[in-house]
Formats: sequence, structure tokens, C-alpha cells
Amino acid sequence: MFTNLNKYQNNIYFMALALEQAKRTLGNTKRNPAVGCIIVKNSHVISAGYTSIYGRPHAEQNAINFSKIALKNSELYVTLEPCSHYGKTPPCVNSIIKSKIKKVIFSIKDPDQRSFNKCTKKLKSRGIIVINEVLKDKIKFFYKSYLKSRKSNLPFVTCKLAVSKDFYTIDKKGKWITNEFSRGRVHLMRASHDCIITSSKTIIEDNPLLSCRIRGLTDRSPARIIFDNKLRIKINSRIIKDAKNYHTVIFYNQVNKKKIKLLKKLKIRIYKIPLDIDGNLDLKKSLIKAHELGFSRIFLESGIELATNFLNKKLVDDFKLFISDKHLKQNGSGSIKNFFGSVLKNKKKITEKVNLSGEKLISYKLK
Repeated sequence: MFTNLNKYQNNIYFMALALEQAKRTLGNTKRNPAVGCIIVKNSHVISAGYTSIYGRPHAEQNAINFSKIALKNSELYVTLEPCSHYGKTPPCVNSIIKSKIKKVIFSIKDPDQRSFNKCTKKLKSRGIIVINEVLKDKIKFFYKSYLKSRKSNLPFVTCKLAVSKDFYTIDKKGKWITNEFSRGRVHLMRASHDCIITSSKTIIEDNPLLSCRIRGLTDRSPARIIFDNKLRIKINSRIIKDAKNYHTVIFYNQVNKKKIKLLKKLKIRIYKIPLDIDGNLDLKKSLIKAHELGFSRIFLESGIELATNFLNKKLVDDFKLFISDKHLKQNGSGSIKNFFGSVLKNKKKITEKVNLSGEKLISYKLK
């Protein structure tokens, strides 16, 4: 790939390519951020890399390893400040220096205090040119979940709801409210999160799999956390039967020793969570526990009751609203019309609108 742009345009162009690389493993890098990297020489892209599944090797190391051309005097574009600390692997800064790369362009600084604002000094001491803040706003938005997970003990939460055109969440005479294109988008969303939260009520009523069933992305299915205060979930539900294939966790409070023993035998991890003043599982403490378990990107996919509780307690960061082209009228139940107006009207920022073959996806930034 060759470009003939001015220096500023080149930086924007190649950083945008690095961002596309980072998107490839979003939600699938455990505690590490999803990073993208492009290496350029004589205005040609000679290598590309992204953070591997489970977080290692890092994007820079992959791009360096993948190159078939000598890297001396090349330029490295990376979405996040390269790491400069020793962890389970040596720092990427060392590999960059060893490869004789002449210029490093990164977008935002890594909030991880082990690396924050440290690579520039080390690279410059070796005569390497360093430029940062390229495509800063766009990439900072991409890293919203990583930034939150580093600055707090709470994961980033995306809530999804699907409604009819007249704002019902349940079709009493049909399984689906939305079309195949909207449902396909939900599968993509699952693939970019490391955990789905749902309720035992949803499992009992709908018996879903909650996996990603897009060809080529089935290995990106997230873990599942089920809120089940009284351990009412049925052992023969599909999500329990599938627990041997996907990491499955249950948050509960009311002890049922026999049920707990049986669930543990099925490889399901069980954690007791305190109740709130209303007698429900404490949502904030549940999220803190999810963060302790290593989850940083939560996809809340449940019925209206749990979703409403999360939203009312201001624990949702992004809200994805799918609006079908159907009017359910007397066949609809679970209306969110009043709730929609009180929670979203004139308060939140719309970040995306997508037409899905006549249906709408509206994304709201709530924090």
C-alpha cells in the first residue's frame, strides 16, 4: 500500500489503519487493551498487527514479527502508547529499539501507571522520533471501556434492548421482534464484549444460548453471568448444558446447597452477592465482582426489569436501542414508552444511527 499525502495526512491515514487493526480483537484481550499497529517504510505499509486473543503477544510485537522486510528506518503507528514495563513479556519499547525503527507515532497515553507517559523518554534517548495525539478523539472514544476499567473498579456496561415501533419489548405471538439484520448486529456486539449479563428470568422464559453464531466468530462468544438470586435456573436450560463450552457464572444470594453442588459439578462458578434495600442482587457490587473476575466489557442482554434497574442506577455507559418496523398493538407487552422518555429524552448523546433494512439501531452515550 502506497500513499502520496502530506505528513499530517499520512499520520491520520496510517493511524486510522492501525485503529481498524485494533477493532479486530476488541473484547477478546482479557485485561489487556485491544491495540492496533501499522509499520510503514517509504510510504508503504510493510506490516500490520493487533493484540492477540487473550492479550498476548501485543500488537507492536506481532507487527514486528510479521514483517518480511528489514525494519530499519521504518515508522511504527500504534493506537496506544507502547508498553515500557516488564510483565509476563518484555516491553514493546525494547523490541521497537532493537528493530531500529526511526519513528513511533501513537495516539493516546496508556492509563496503566506502569507505562503511562514513559515510552517517549526511553525512545527519544535512543534517537527515535516520537509523535502522539494523532486521531486522539476518535481513538479515545474507541478506548472508552479500557479507560474506565483502568480508572475504576467497575467494568464498562453496554445495555441492549429491542422494541417494536410502538415500544413493546415482547411479542406475545412471535419469538422475534426484530429482523435478521438487527439480530446479526447483536451477535457482532456479543463478539466485542468479554461477558454477557442476563437474568434467570430471561433464561427461564426464552431459553437462549447467548453465543455468537456468526461464521468465523463463534470462538468470540463471551462468558455469561446469570443473575439468579434464588437459584431458580433450570438445569436442562440450553445455557447450562452449554457451560462446558463457555465460561458460565451465576450470582446468587439465597442458598440452596443441593442446587449449588449440582451447578458446580457442571463447571459453573457460583458467587454469593449481597442484596440491595429492595431485596434484589446489589447491581453495583455485582459489577465490582465481575471486574474482579477479569471482565471489563459487559453486554447487558436481559428483559426490561433488569435493564431498567441498571439504567435507573446509572450503571450503563452505552445504550443500544433496536427499533423494529412492527406495530404489535394488542400483541405487545412490556412497554418502555414512559421509561424511554424519562431516561433518555434531552439527557443523552446519540453516537450512532444505523438503518438495518428498515429497522433502526440508535446508540446513546449515557456517561
